[in-house]
Amino acid sequence: MGRHILLLVSGAVILLHLLTRRSYAFNRWLSTFFVRPVHRALSRVTALVPFSVAEALIGLAAVGAVVYIIISVTRLIKRPGRGGQVYIIILTLASSALAVYAGFCLLWGVYYYGDDFAAQSGLKSEPVSVQELQTVTAYFASLCNDYAEAVARDESGCCATDRAAVLAKSPEVYAETARRYPCLAAPAVRAKGVFFSRVMSYTDFTGFFFPFTAEANVNLDFPPALFAATVAHELAHQRGVAKEQEANFCAVLSSLDYGDPDYCYSACLLAYTHLGNALHDADNKAWRAIYDTLSEPVLRDFAASRAYWQQFETPVQSVSNVVYENFLYSYDQNLGLRSYGACVDLLVNFFYPIVKGM
Repeated sequence: MGRHILLLVSGAVILLHLLTRRSYAFNRWLSTFFVRPVHRALSRVTALVPFSVAEALIGLAAVGAVVYIIISVTRLIKRPGRGGQVYIIILTLASSALAVYAGFCLLWGVYYYGDDFAAQSGLKSEPVSVQELQTVTAYFASLCNDYAEAVARDESGCCATDRAAVLAKSPEVYAETARRYPCLAAPAVRAKGVFFSRVMSYTDFTGFFFPFTAEANVNLDFPPALFAATVAHELAHQRGVAKEQEANFCAVLSSLDYGDPDYCYSACLLAYTHLGNALHDADNKAWRAIYDTLSEPVLRDFAASRAYWQQFETPVQSVSNVVYENFLYSYDQNLGLRSYGACVDLLVNFFYPIVKGM
């Protein structure tokens, strides 16, 4: 009976979510008065645990599912002809999966259909001209060169940022930006490193926000130059910024507001990457001229990142990307994985007036 009730309740929650996706007022209310308070409370509780509760839960769930299937199949082999047992197995797995998805819809999916960060902050995300794009790209290239000299480097000349130090500082990163944009206010809790980070790299993930524990989780294995920006990105998700392009923008803005060299350098690399990719397609000659101004330390860090991720170009990574892209499509993020590049409009609209006035 319990499995049937769980299945029906989960199905009802999912159906309600699907039917109310176009109800802006409902999703805005649910996000503001239910999801955000729940995440604030959860983040305070899970912050008391030094390791990633999310990773532990995912691992336990995976092991539990495998053990349950093995035991169930073994029983069927020993006692064949028990059709009712097959039904119970399928019902158990289906009700469990639907319960997880229902919780995900309630604790994360509603964010996509209420107020996004641009609406809450009042920032513009309008189309930009090539000239504006070129100006801001050159600005961030210059910042990359400046901050590259302020971070620790190893014997090969690559960024050697201390990941533990970056995580220790993470509760402070959004303090200034949240004063400017109160919609980003949240408990000052730290992001958490994932123990099985190498596994994350195989699936092409540098971090993830887990809505059931309200934890910002980050990969500890990839080169450290972009690590701090990844931390800031996941902390943006923790603050209710669901859209990837907006989370990237928030990561850049909060890191620069914070002023720590490791965070600033990482944020500038992130910003330049997206701006440079956009300019490369819009005006290749202008992109080349700016790219040629990048200093040797910056180029080393980009090369180290490319070399690292090339080793994970496997079918596992391809499948992971397809799955995640379809997930974004399912929530009407029509740019799919390309939505990570859409932060360009936010960056240019925000920083162009600043650069122009310098």
